[in-house]
Amino acid sequence: MPSQIRARRLILLLVIPTAIVLTLFSLRSSSRSGSLPETIDEKLPTRLTGEPTGYDPKDKPKPLFKPPLGKPPPIEGNFRLASKAKSASDLPSIPTWNKPPRSHVKHSTPLFIGFTRNWRLLQQTVVSYIVAGWPPADIYVIENTGVMNSNRDGLLSLQNPFYLDHHRLTKILGVNVISTPTLFTFAQLQNFYIWTALEKGWEHYWWAHMDTVVVSDEEFEGQPYKSLYMRAVDALEETLEPSWGPLATLWFAYDRLALVRTKAFVEVGGWDTMIPFYMTDCDMHERLWMREFRIENAQAGKVWDVAGTLDDLGMLYQRGDGGKKERRGLEGGMEGKVLDKRKEAEVQRNSPAYKDLLVKLDELQTAKAENKAGRNTWQASQKGGQGDPFYRDSDGFEKGLWMWMDFGRSVFTEKWGRGQCDIRDAGLKDGDEWRVIADWEKEEVQRKYWKDKGREAKEREKEAKEKGKGER
Repeated sequence: MPSQIRARRLILLLVIPTAIVLTLFSLRSSSRSGSLPETIDEKLPTRLTGEPTGYDPKDKPKPLFKPPLGKPPPIEGNFRLASKAKSASDLPSIPTWNKPPRSHVKHSTPLFIGFTRNWRLLQQTVVSYIVAGWPPADIYVIENTGVMNSNRDGLLSLQNPFYLDHHRLTKILGVNVISTPTLFTFAQLQNFYIWTALEKGWEHYWWAHMDTVVVSDEEFEGQPYKSLYMRAVDALEETLEPSWGPLATLWFAYDRLALVRTKAFVEVGGWDTMIPFYMTDCDMHERLWMREFRIENAQAGKVWDVAGTLDDLGMLYQRGDGGKKERRGLEGGMEGKVLDKRKEAEVQRNSPAYKDLLVKLDELQTAKAENKAGRNTWQASQKGGQGDPFYRDSDGFEKGLWMWMDFGRSVFTEKWGRGQCDIRDAGLKDGDEWRVIADWEKEEVQRKYWKDKGREAKEREKEAKEKGKGER
């Protein structure tokens, strides 16, 4: 009897595995896809399942590619009148109350606006400053694209993220363009502003982000009324009073617009280019405060942080009732004369058209702040330009930047021993950088440090005693 049981067990041990293997092979051969369900296929050895279709371990590995990118939506212009204009006189008139003075103010008022990607946003920023009264000749767009002379020579297409219309900026809008010799990081770009100011003998300058919009505050109750530009000049003059002391920078809506005292930034050694993007502003401002320079806030007008643009930038010029008559005039070729010919009641400050503009800009700012994908998706929104000089894969460029940003955060943490921005409040001072132990605020680090210190003190004491015995 026992021998019969052993025989049956032996048969089962041989038959069951054989049946399983045959079943698996049967499933594979009858499957059109040629593979088992993923949950089964991945758990079995390749001697049972075979190699996946397209892969031969004997061949040299082939490059494996990500899914192809979809065709990006076409980029269209957002300033129709400017696209048809032959000179600045073909543009709408700036409201008279915002026009810069006929004679330039006694101080230099250069404004830097850095650009790398997204022409539509940059153009909106530039136009908003012109309509807010900033003299076009004092505006300097810093082309930081890394495409060398390609934009100047008109070689890039509008679909290219790095496209910039030199002709529109210089000949139609009347501003300046300075191209960097290569692609700079944010910290390098800021140092380029300082260097340019030194070369031109500017004791101060303003700079603005290219994803912002400014509008003179037409609800401003001060007398007389002043444009955003003239209020910014007033803020500058106030800081020149001896009682102000050593100013470093004046922030208008944080640094969406900022006035910089060139000498102060030079004195602390400029921006730390080892921290290329995020956290480099923390590092710079904290070092300025450590050296007892002043950083203050000021008001000059309305400033928005946006990721999109108005459908047509002509809206920045419109005043009056915002009705169809005015819009038809703007679109019908009366561009430079419409506002001058309109009745005073229709072009009054703080008009319905002005209030409508504020509502639309509020909507753009809210959309950016509430975007679940992040505030700065505009930076990688364009994906065209294939075949253009200096073409870069848009997603790859963005990925590389984020890797660089992460590296910069690590450098900041190593430099100050902590990753948070409030390094002065933590007890650090000028000269402590690069000398502090990483994570020095953590309890275990503090305990180990003082434990090591105590052991070192005992060892020194022991060595001193032994040395004393030897001398006797």
